[in-house]
Amino acid sequence: MPTLFSRLRTATLAALSALITVLALAVGVPQAQAASSLPCDIYAAAGTPCVAAHSLVRALYSSYNGSLYQVQRASDSATSNIGLLSAGGYANAAAQDSFCSGTTCIITKIYDQSSRHNDLTVEGAGGAGAADVGSPADALPVTVGGHQVYGLEISAGMGYRDNSTSGVAVNGQAEGMYMVTSGTHVNGRCCFDYGNAETNNKDTGNGHMDAINFGTECWFSPCYGGGPWVQADLENGLFQSDAGYSKNTSNTGTGATPFVTALLKNNGQDHFALKYGNAQSGSLTTTYSGGEPTTGSGYSPMHQEGAIVLGTGGDNSNGSIGSFFEGVMTSGNPTDAADNSVQANIVSVGYGGSTGSTGSLNPGSEISLRATTSCCTGDYIRHQNNAAVISSITSSSSTLDKNDATWIVRRGLASSSCVSFESRNYPGDFLRHYNFQLLRQPMDGTAQFRSDATFCPTTGKSGTGTSFASYNYPTKFIRHYNLNVYIASNGGSNTWDSSTSWTDDVSWVVSSPWAP
Repeated sequence: MPTLFSRLRTATLAALSALITVLALAVGVPQAQAASSLPCDIYAAAGTPCVAAHSLVRALYSSYNGSLYQVQRASDSATSNIGLLSAGGYANAAAQDSFCSGTTCIITKIYDQSSRHNDLTVEGAGGAGAADVGSPADALPVTVGGHQVYGLEISAGMGYRDNSTSGVAVNGQAEGMYMVTSGTHVNGRCCFDYGNAETNNKDTGNGHMDAINFGTECWFSPCYGGGPWVQADLENGLFQSDAGYSKNTSNTGTGATPFVTALLKNNGQDHFALKYGNAQSGSLTTTYSGGEPTTGSGYSPMHQEGAIVLGTGGDNSNGSIGSFFEGVMTSGNPTDAADNSVQANIVSVGYGGSTGSTGSLNPGSEISLRATTSCCTGDYIRHQNNAAVISSITSSSSTLDKNDATWIVRRGLASSSCVSFESRNYPGDFLRHYNFQLLRQPMDGTAQFRSDATFCPTTGKSGTGTSFASYNYPTKFIRHYNLNVYIASNGGSNTWDSSTSWTDDVSWVVSSPWAP
């Protein structure tokens, strides 16, 4: 058994390591030179150890070298555990790509990195929803720490749970939790949650949940702005304050921020707090810190049951959508200083950073697609209000316009010999055709979406650049017409099938990306 001195020394060194990380970031020390304390190291040093640590993208302890998640392939139902490239490092996504090559995979288990082994599996039926299905394993490719990895993308009917846990708060015990999620993949349906829930998949009353909620559902009016908001799902309400509704007029939500840190902590008796931050930069903002809800009995003290839920409500209300990259739950109420150190560590990771490859059709390369028709040689394919259009992009264009015109080349979702195009600033959203028009939409894992979002490159029909044939309509190619973008044949019944300038309109220059 460790001596008191050794335990104090370990805690002190971990705390100093966390402080060095924050100071290194503040003065601009490169990531590789910063200290290696990861979120659960930081919380442990502060006296609130992790009792659950889930991530698809990286280790949450500097010493962890186990599995992150399990995938199951459709071809033979075999499973494989996806681990790390090194201890304390990033997911070995290449192992997933190899195992799932030529077929599709779903995520069947998310491993708890803590010693509690609170692993999440696909959720069963509950009081408000039928049994869930696993998330497509390749739905959310993303760059983290300079590595291409995969997050968890939840569509309606997907969710994960553990009803038999160890160490998770129950019956008014204090706890904290955070998750890294995305403001670009949300809706207003119940309930994209991560945290403490009922052990029987049913609504058992006020205060029986204590989970982060992230979405645009406004349970108690008024909510300010358009969201999405970080809220507390404490059962029978999504709370922004003790009164339910927002008392903070400046809390208008995170907007379409690609990566968001969402945080909730609750002493289980008379106080809870909500925070959020941009997971790519900056610090945390506290949107509420005060008493437990007064909208009914049962919240003070709380009556948590200790299950863990991800992607649904406590009764398996599963109409929500959302993204999940990492999250932890702690024993005890973390200090603000620990929260700040964790946020600094998250920022240091570089969520959504450059892939390191540009200007080619190799998977992982970041590109922009420029029109070659004489009218429009300064125009690029970009998304606007969810639709693909062409518009002029120059060095003086806004950052938003440049981001909208930048795409990441991915292996074809329906065929690895072709390509798919993921939005640079909407992680998990791809170009796909629907009624022959190109749209930017989140990957839902269906065979239809995979086919619609896959395009096969060939030499430009005009003799210049590259043309992209639709995987499931091979005589139709990506074409601009009246500033919109379609898949179009050379002559046909649709106006955008016009043979006039067709060969030029379907030929594109694969260029360096506009986004940095």
